[in-house]
Amino acid sequence: MRVTFDMLTPTTLQDALAMLGKDGEQITPVAGGTNLIVDCQSGRHEPKVVMNVHYLPELCQIEELDGMIQIGGGVTLRQLEQSGLIQAKANALYRSALLFANPLIRNRATVGGNLCDASPASDTATPLLALGAEVQLSSQKGSRWVPLNEFFVHVRKTVRKSDELLTAVRWPVPADRSANTFYKLGLRKADAISVISLAISVTLNKDDTIAETRIALGSVAPTPVRALDAEAFLKGKSLTEELMEEAGKKALLACSPISDVRASADYRRQMVEVLVKRLLRESVKQISGGK
Repeated sequence: MRVTFDMLTPTTLQDALAMLGKDGEQITPVAGGTNLIVDCQSGRHEPKVVMNVHYLPELCQIEELDGMIQIGGGVTLRQLEQSGLIQAKANALYRSALLFANPLIRNRATVGGNLCDASPASDTATPLLALGAEVQLSSQKGSRWVPLNEFFVHVRKTVRKSDELLTAVRWPVPADRSANTFYKLGLRKADAISVISLAISVTLNKDDTIAETRIALGSVAPTPVRALDAEAFLKGKSLTEELMEEAGKKALLACSPISDVRASADYRRQMVEVLVKRLLRESVKQISGGK
């Protein structure tokens, strides 16, 4: 399907926000375009005006500042894959970048675009939820930080307003005695939409009880979700095989999967239990130095 639209090319972030402030309801921001082009070709989306924000320098940083790691909304998956900071302190996000689509797509796709597309199968959403991330939404009126677990509303719907742009994502630097990891289950090893994705972060107390854990699930609900009941259940306990088994069952309370061409709802539920247990075990092993 051929789609025609007007193109805006701001050269600074302020220019982009001014354009959105003037006519945001008509404008579709685009960075890599890896989702938008497909949606246009399928007829699902027919934008009237597209605004290219891919080359705005203000959106391309990856930095550690005041106890936080912050990345710009325009950072590509390839930049995440190559960042020493992300490799060292955000293993879950690094692993998701390695498994994201294919090298050509990773060179174009951006973190902000992937989050704003709001797919239940978003490969960046689950690791960022597990890291405790929040997103910055900016407009001419100012900016606001929204916890990522409050950003998603429904399938392909977020709290972003028409005059706002997702400009950054940040999360606390992981504490000592903590680890985070990610797993993606797909029909192929590469270039596949998730059947289910799961990310976990774990922080242990000095006595090896769980100080904090975050469990994030993708492709099992209308939005990427946190398994809050499982997280609360684990807090303050020593991790045993029985405890991990029960945590997997409690994680199902956050799930409402569907059956589709990739998997049945029952299979997704089974995999939630299996992968929660597996990633909890892997995280604790990382903290203990592989023992």
